[in-house]
Amino acid sequence: MVEKSQTKDMLGRSGLLPVDEALHILLEHLGGIRTASTSIPLTEALDRVVAEPILSPEDLPAQARSTMDGYAVRAADTFGASESMPCYLDITGEVLMGTAPVGEVKKGCCYKIPTGGLLPAGADGVVMLEHSVPIDETMIEIIKGVGPGTNLIQKGEDIARGEVALADGHLLRPQDIGLLAGLGITEVRVTQKVRVGILSTGDEIIAYTENPKPGQIRNINAPALAGVISRAGGVARDYGIVSDQKEIFLPAIRTAIEENDLVLFSGGSSVGVRDLGEQVVEALGPPGILVHGVTLKPGKPVLIGQSGRTPIFGLPGHPVSALVCFDFFVKPAIEQLSGRGTRPKLPGPYIVAGLTRNINSAPGRLDVVRVKMIKEDDSWHAEPVLGKSGSISTLSRSDGYFLIDEDSQGVSENTAVKVYLYT
Repeated sequence: MVEKSQTKDMLGRSGLLPVDEALHILLEHLGGIRTASTSIPLTEALDRVVAEPILSPEDLPAQARSTMDGYAVRAADTFGASESMPCYLDITGEVLMGTAPVGEVKKGCCYKIPTGGLLPAGADGVVMLEHSVPIDETMIEIIKGVGPGTNLIQKGEDIARGEVALADGHLLRPQDIGLLAGLGITEVRVTQKVRVGILSTGDEIIAYTENPKPGQIRNINAPALAGVISRAGGVARDYGIVSDQKEIFLPAIRTAIEENDLVLFSGGSSVGVRDLGEQVVEALGPPGILVHGVTLKPGKPVLIGQSGRTPIFGLPGHPVSALVCFDFFVKPAIEQLSGRGTRPKLPGPYIVAGLTRNINSAPGRLDVVRVKMIKEDDSWHAEPVLGKSGSISTLSRSDGYFLIDEDSQGVSENTAVKVYLYT
């Protein structure tokens, strides 16, 4: 586990941690912590996380099946067959869907068989319909031979009995539900969804349903964060707007910690005189503050702490900064707590596009640049959507973002960039 003394060594001259180092510290502290598990019906398991390895209770398929319409044959009877020198087989049976084949394919004979039909006894291959020529209702001409196993899926070839069907930490997709259904599995043990408490701080913040007076601001962050929490697989609980006064905010966040697996508060995380967030996280008990400030734009003043087993995030009050910090820190924490942290992390979906203008950047920070995607002919172009961190409309007008590395001073027009798409 990363100690606070090590954290200080990672700080640059600015007193800020690089994004990768901050995330490493967070995930190290969350190592081994995950939500409890529960069993749910397969029909409710989409987008849930597997809590323990799922072993196949049977072979799939349970018996060899044809992958083509054609004729089930003894492969040896067709060796050497060609258009110039065909072989002839007697049709002595037919495989019907939904029933077991009757009888056996004997030497010099074959059965009609549809795609998905069970392979009859005696047969070890299937000749495609296209490679046969009917002579009459009782005989066919084979113009292309097959080897044993051709055009078949063998017993257990899809998945064998006792094999791991889905690993611990797997996020269940529609195709995974199909696999489990094919194995006759009706219930799945999954981790419980991560419960995330949201608190909004600031005496100037009012509910988004109200009309603001001069100096007041509607609460943008809480509903926006609830949306991204749901997209990340968590369950949001809004604790409302809490006063900036420590004697009011501290009990509120303690209640949220007791009732949730992870807690967010927005506002109060800026480095300054009124840094309520830092005071409150320190007061909540060890390990306390893990990170305060990262080399990220927007999102520099993010605060990351922990009270016992519960991670706490102080997100910037500006909506764009808050949502950027969510993507870089809170979402990985939700994945870790849900058990997905046991799986290798795949890069998000991206499109390579040409930048439409020069973008400057200060070295020493990771810049997140929002863009709108434009297609011209067969090429994609990324047009930067510029604006202040308080301008939520810049996110609504954006299709995704690209990153400018800490060691770069900017990106030139027409440079190919990876645009990570918003979902």
